[in-house]
Amino acid sequence: MLSVGQIADRLQGEVIGNRDLLIGDIRGIEEAGQGDLTFLSNPKYARYVASTGSSAVIVGRDYEMKREDLTYIVVDDSYSAFIAALRLLRPLQTEHSAGIASTASMSQNVELGENITIGPNVVVESGCVIGDRTVILANSVLGRDVHIGHDSVIYPNVTIYAKSVIGSHVSIHSGTVIGADGFGFTKSQDGEWEKIPQTGSVVVEDDVEIGASVTIDRGTLGETLIGQGSKLDNLIHVAHNVRVGSNTVIAAQTGISGSTTIGPGNMIAGQVGIVGHIETTENVIIEAQSGVSKSLLKPGRYFGHPAKEHSLALRQEGALRQLPNLLPELRELRRRLRAIEEEMGFLKEESE
Repeated sequence: MLSVGQIADRLQGEVIGNRDLLIGDIRGIEEAGQGDLTFLSNPKYARYVASTGSSAVIVGRDYEMKREDLTYIVVDDSYSAFIAALRLLRPLQTEHSAGIASTASMSQNVELGENITIGPNVVVESGCVIGDRTVILANSVLGRDVHIGHDSVIYPNVTIYAKSVIGSHVSIHSGTVIGADGFGFTKSQDGEWEKIPQTGSVVVEDDVEIGASVTIDRGTLGETLIGQGSKLDNLIHVAHNVRVGSNTVIAAQTGISGSTTIGPGNMIAGQVGIVGHIETTENVIIEAQSGVSKSLLKPGRYFGHPAKEHSLALRQEGALRQLPNLLPELRELRRRLRAIEEEMGFLKEESE
């Protein structure tokens, strides 16, 4: 346990209330109870402060404190402070005893750094290079000539195909497959699909995190690249020869087709589909369930099918929602026009 004062000092915050109050955990504002710390960063949740059972709450400097029975930690940025408090109160258990499990299968021609951890039933094929302090957990498979930098963690049941290059400080979560064949086929003269050999590689640069059950295909000739500092959620597919720029984040169930280039600093939300052979520039935000069918060469937010600038997409969506009300009016106008035409035709016959 830590006191509120100790936590506030680490967060560079100011305590309003009891500095000696002991905190055992950090929880969301709705489920927090006695002895818990919680936080408020989204104004939508401000109403829950009145009913939260927590002992203390992290708030921004502009928050108006009304409950005298609560202790407050006042900070400049409550969300960043929450992340720091989370690391403080719930430290990740990342320590693993160095060594190679007796059931691991290690080829002779393997280069290992210092303080390596290789778990049960791991397979490491020939030509692999594994850097210092790297952890490879149970049932993972490294194909031949795989290179992994230092301080990386490969979680259970990960498969990394031959010639893949994994940087330093990389995390790859369970069920992910890196370097499988890209989806490359061509139709032969007799109408059958003929496989195009996939002979390239995958390069994952430093400080990348890859979620569970992600598939990143090897290039047909060159490399598929995941840029430095990028973060991939679970259940993402990155096709052959895709290049993901540095510090890009991609949410679950997104699919990126072959030979597409994603610019640096992009944010791609869930269930986005991106066609092949296009590009996005830097600092592009693609909103959830959008379909990208052409290059996005201007920074900003995009949404829709096909994806278009956010403001235009909202105007079009607003117009579509008005159609049910406009249709009766249109039918009435057509009826009146028809009546006028019939009347004019009648007058014309009279004049003749």
